[in-house]
Parts: sequence; structure tokens; C-alpha cells
Amino acid sequence: MASYQRIAKDVIRKADILLEVIDARFPDETRNSEVERDIARSKKPFIIVLNKCDLVSKETLERTKSRLSNVAPTVFVSSKERFGTTMLRHKILQTANIRGREILVGSLGYPNTGKSSVINAVTGKHSAGTSSISGHTKGVQHIKAGSRIKFIDTPGVIPFGENDEYLQGLLAVKDSTHLKDPIGVALKIIEKLCAENKPALESFYHITVEEQNSYEVLELIGYQSNFLKKGAEVDETRAAVKIINDWQTGRLMV
Repeated sequence: MASYQRIAKDVIRKADILLEVIDARFPDETRNSEVERDIARSKKPFIIVLNKCDLVSKETLERTKSRLSNVAPTVFVSSKERFGTTMLRHKILQTANIRGREILVGSLGYPNTGKSSVINAVTGKHSAGTSSISGHTKGVQHIKAGSRIKFIDTPGVIPFGENDEYLQGLLAVKDSTHLKDPIGVALKIIEKLCAENKPALESFYHITVEEQNSYEVLELIGYQSNFLKKGAEVDETRAAVKIINDWQTGRLMV
């Protein structure tokens, strides 16, 4: 953890402009207050990149942008769909306002928010290594993005004391095979979907959610998926693993 913090501070010191790449599904949870304070102290320009916007409804994105616009300029990006990359490039050039030399762009954020994928989408080539496995980026990489922009790609930056397995499951920092409590993580996913996009949950699993709590919805999904043990009891763990896998692979949308 300490090495990540040193890397973040070094990137902030060297960069002309900073990007904080956050998960559009969890904008508040994936913002890093410590990194943002360091950027503010540096007095360097700062852009929030809401990545994975293809997994979030337009209404949710607009609400998030309205809230975060008071913090920093905000750009929606889907590195998977190659959406928003031209706008991000334009915003970098506009916000940095540097002429006559290359602009050095520092890229920071949690593991698995898609920092390397965003860089690849902007550059139009696979210069930054990507993986669904958290921590794939092992060290700082410098990547050219045309004649005017050079990115600094970094490993994920986790705040000191971060040990929330539920958040790590939601962000795909840990997959279902590495979670101690997959049922608890699945319940968190269900709660979020019921609060923000219940029709998507119902449509995807072919269920109807009325007044059931998250545990009862988990059982509904288990029944519908035919994940049953002897005595026709729902195999809760198997149902939870399916929900987590569907969430982490982007099949479920907030």
C-alpha cells in the first residue's frame, strides 16, 4: 500500500494534468479522497473520468455528473464501446492549456476502474497492458497518445486501511473464487440494483421483485436458475456466485 501512495505522489508531482478514473457504477466509492487532496495541494488541473458508463443508465450518469461537476470537469467514457474518448482528449488539451510541448497526463484510481483501458481507447492502440485481474499494471508506464499527449499509467491506488471485501467484490478487485462471503457481496449487488435499476434486475433474471428483501430476491434468482439442493432448497452460494459473475462481467446494468 505504501508503494502505491509513493507512486501516486510522484505521478502528481511530474504530471501537468491529472485524471482520476472512477467506476461510473460506484462514483463515490471509487473516488479517492486522499489522492484528491494531494491533487488540490499541487494546484494542478484535474479531470474526473467516469469509466464504464455503458453499464449505467443515462439518468444516473446525468445525476452523477451534476454532483461531481462542482469538484472537477467530468467526462463520461466507455473504453469497451470507445465512447467519450474524443471528448476526453479535447478536455485534456483544453484544461491543461499548455502549448509548445507535450502534455504529461497522470492517470490515477482504484484497481479495476479501467485506467489502462481508458488510455488504450484514447490512444487507439493497446499500448497499456490490460487484464480483468486486479493489479495487472505492476509499475509506472509512459504511453504516447499522438504528438501532444503522453500518459503516465499507474497501478491502482488504494487508501490506507482499505479492507472492505464487499467493495472489492463490487468493483471486481476480487472475483467470486477469492471472496470469503460471496453471499454478502451478492446481496449488496441486489440492493444496489433494486434501488437504482430494478427493471434491469427483473428482466435479466426473469423475476418479479415486489416487497421482498435482498435475501429473498437471491432465493428467487436461485429458484429461477434451478440452483437447488436436496429437498428443493436453493443453493444460495451457487446463486450468489452467478450474480457476482454476471455483475463483474458487465452483464448487469445499474
